[in-house]
Amino acid sequence: MNRAELTEQIRNYRPDNEQEAADREVILSFLDENEDAFERENRIAHMTASAWVVNGERTKVLMVYHRIYDSWSWTGGHADGETDLLAVAVREVREETGIKKVIPVSEDIFSLETLTVDGHEKRGNYVPSHLHMNLTYLLEADETEPLTVCEDENKGVAWFTLDEALKASTEPWFVERIYAKLNEKLKILVAS
Repeated sequence: MNRAELTEQIRNYRPDNEQEAADREVILSFLDENEDAFERENRIAHMTASAWVVNGERTKVLMVYHRIYDSWSWTGGHADGETDLLAVAVREVREETGIKKVIPVSEDIFSLETLTVDGHEKRGNYVPSHLHMNLTYLLEADETEPLTVCEDENKGVAWFTLDEALKASTEPWFVERIYAKLNEKLKILVAS
């Protein structure tokens, strides 16, 4: 997917709440105003992709214990020049969890959000506070497939029930505004 196609997909995305509506407009403006939107060299903000990885029964979610955030969290990462953010989300799941077979439940955007990232150290270098213009995709993986910790980024990989995932994360804003929303969207999808 090229930049124009992705921008159109974001424009056509139907927000589920006020947060998504506001963040969609911020992301569209950011894309319109920044040629380097997909590069982390843009130190103010850059595009990222995350995945809410579920098992086949849609009863569990795969999470990693993220070193920077010191919390259980979803998988995801930087676009690093790639405009196909679904491909980025799939790649990040494979890198961060060791899962080989991960497939999109849908190629559509599952959620979008503008995320704040506090300044931190990465590989011995200071990374200033910035924003992640994030698209989230709903992916599926086999919960019996072996998991592998990506030592560079996380300290653990595990499957949680949907409720356990909310309790495992120690980031209140993510739990309340993002993970709970993703679980609700998943429940609606399963019920339909």
